[in-house]
Amino acid sequence: MHRRDFLKFVGLTGGAATLAATGVARAASGAGVAPNPAAIGVLHDSTLCIGCRRCEAACAEVNARPAPKAPFDDLSVLDKKRRTTVDSYTVVNKYLPGTARPVFRKQQCNHCQEPACASACFVKAFRKNADGSVAYDPSLCVGCRYCMIACPFNVPTYDYNKVLAPLVHKCTLCEPRLAQGKRPGCVDACPVDSLLFGRRLDLLQIAKDRIAKNPGRYVNHIYGESEMGGTSWLYLSPVPHEQLGQPVLGKTSVPELTAGALGSVPMVAGLWPVLLTGAYAISKRKEKVSAEEQRDAVNAAVAETEAKAAKALESALAKAGKDRDAALAKVQTEQEAALKAKEEALSELEALKAEAAKQPEKPKKAAGAKKPAAPKAKTPVSKKPAAKEEDA
Repeated sequence: MHRRDFLKFVGLTGGAATLAATGVARAASGAGVAPNPAAIGVLHDSTLCIGCRRCEAACAEVNARPAPKAPFDDLSVLDKKRRTTVDSYTVVNKYLPGTARPVFRKQQCNHCQEPACASACFVKAFRKNADGSVAYDPSLCVGCRYCMIACPFNVPTYDYNKVLAPLVHKCTLCEPRLAQGKRPGCVDACPVDSLLFGRRLDLLQIAKDRIAKNPGRYVNHIYGESEMGGTSWLYLSPVPHEQLGQPVLGKTSVPELTAGALGSVPMVAGLWPVLLTGAYAISKRKEKVSAEEQRDAVNAAVAETEAKAAKALESALAKAGKDRDAALAKVQTEQEAALKAKEEALSELEALKAEAAKQPEKPKKAAGAKKPAAPKAKTPVSKKPAAKEEDA
């Protein structure tokens, strides 16, 4: 958004800013979030909790949260204090580990009677429902995270992993299940009934009766009955609640504490949406420019790579052409040498034939002539005297 357009936007929304300021001041004074006598709640009795983490598993299933790194049956995670996260709307922590019996406490959004998150949210992304739950509308959220600062229980968390569409996450008191007449998932999953669901006024009476009947088991204090104007989640503990990590708070709600300040400067409060909208537009413009610069850089890198590849291909083809020409020249030279050798051999053969033709021929013998007979050997005459003839 250009500066001129932004200033024009501020001018056109001046009237809307005044109306918005009135709405913020009204929210800060507690209007629209007054406690409902029929509101529901949950009583958590930490003397019964065994730290099994089944409530965590049920919460993850109901809210479609991813499985944690450590499985839910791994109780070693209880040795380290944890807080709610984007993926864990509720956590169980272990306290007093050195005692004979450690104490476990479940933490989640307490769904205040006069929620600080709703009073701090100028776009009304948080609202207090008639049933006592505090709901969150992600379509209205602008990511200012004022709710995280305002919450005295340090519950809302921010999804920093999603840069383009980050959201705030917290327990919803299983509002969709409540609309169907069901109990919250964590209450149904508890195997020892350390979580009791019902009308808040009835739960307060049950908690008081337990304290009265078991004075040595519980401290005489129901946490959430009056802290910050009261909460829909109530707690019983065998030790002072601050030993279980609960913040020490007064009875005055956050909207009541901030009503005077916000009401005295309505225009400042009303201009926050305008200023944040301008900041959001400028941020978006920066993101767009950054994306364009990144795209141009990628295109330039691709073009440079393609040019280098084309040059390398051309060089390779030229080298291949030179190698081919050299090979052809070598073959031609060898062929010429072979032809010359052949011609020399033929010339030499012709010379030999010519030389042979010049030499005189030897006389030939007569065809009928006989060779003279070889002299016969004389037969030797025997010198033996002849035998005498006998007389007849």
